Amino acid sequence: MMEAQVAEVIKQQIAPEEHVAPGGFSGFIAKFSVLRDGRRELWLTFLIKLLIYTAYSVTNKTMVLWLSKDLGFSDQGASALVGWVWAPAMTIFTLLAGSLTDAIGLRRTFFLGVAICTFARTVMVLTLNPTLALVCGLLPLAVGEALGTPVLLAATRVYSTTAQRSISFSIIYALMNVGYFVAGYVFDFIRSLDLHLNIAGFRPTTHEQLFGVSLALEILLFPTIYFLRRNAERSGSDRQLQARQSSLGFWSGIARTFQQGASDTASLFRKLIGQSGFYRLLVFFLFIGFLKAIFLQMDYVFPKFGDREMGLHAPVGKLAGINAILIIVLAPIVGALTQRIASYRIVIIGSVICAAGVFIMALPADWFVPAANGALGGALGHGYLQLTGTVHPYYIMSALYLTVFSVGEAFYS
Repeated sequence: MMEAQVAEVIKQQIAPEEHVAPGGFSGFIAKFSVLRDGRRELWLTFLIKLLIYTAYSVTNKTMVLWLSKDLGFSDQGASALVGWVWAPAMTIFTLLAGSLTDAIGLRRTFFLGVAICTFARTVMVLTLNPTLALVCGLLPLAVGEALGTPVLLAATRVYSTTAQRSISFSIIYALMNVGYFVAGYVFDFIRSLDLHLNIAGFRPTTHEQLFGVSLALEILLFPTIYFLRRNAERSGSDRQLQARQSSLGFWSGIARTFQQGASDTASLFRKLIGQSGFYRLLVFFLFIGFLKAIFLQMDYVFPKFGDREMGLHAPVGKLAGINAILIIVLAPIVGALTQRIASYRIVIIGSVICAAGVFIMALPADWFVPAANGALGGALGHGYLQLTGTVHPYYIMSALYLTVFSVGEAFYS
């Protein structure tokens, strides 16, 4: 079951190494050299992760603007749809993804998820009817994303050896940030073009054009997944499960697997609820969830905030990319420097830093005018963001907030 796979991943991640790798630069290179013998499926998993997360991130940055400007929802209505429909649907279907993967395998789950996402993104590109866009677009997209993103973790475990596993998960995390960075550039670039296309009478809005980019990335996943070998993921237990499903029939086998998965999950929760430490763990994860909420505001709040406070089509995508750049650089460094410190303490330190960073955005903007008019404003605004004219102090505040937040994330991630 997916729960067992996740538990195994965690166990293998924290298990002590039997052989200590050499230190210094040679040890650093040695961590990557184990991938020389990596299976084709592992490298394809890396590519799938990059494509999936880039498409997902472009969609996330566009969603609130699309709901408000194209479908006519108010700020409150758009936020409610994201917070009470999109996010919960993703969570629920993610919990179910494990049982489905056990029933049909990683490759078929990938294909199914991408097919659903392709259909959903096509609907979101082609229609401005709110009911149709939500029922046949947004909701199925949550299902498709849930079948893709978490299954990538299981795929990384299945397609890597024990020696490759640690660096493989590190690369997956790095590629997630690369995808986030690329998505920011795509978001800003398409919006800056302000194209008024006419394709046989079809005039896609800017936000539909962005969804079109996500759709193109989704379509690229089909040939990528095709090259995953059918039997590459099959262990002995998997083959036995497949044999049982064949004897029962395909759909009966899936239903049986779902039933068993639900039973195992319920049994696990009954055991956990009886332990006092479980509630402390839940509270701990709740606070970590609040940090995730801070991060998501870059996708769901900053696009509108940028347009209204910093000017129409403000390059908030590049601005958010500061986080991705810093994490790619800082995460391995902080990880190496804090190996001997208890993980719980490191998470607490990182969480406090992250929470403190967001308060920079609540400070008076006038305090940052000198910095905006100085060398920092020139480097950030005219250099990195390619702005013209005066640099708004909110750009400086946002960059400082993201820098502090990224330092904290490098600790707790």
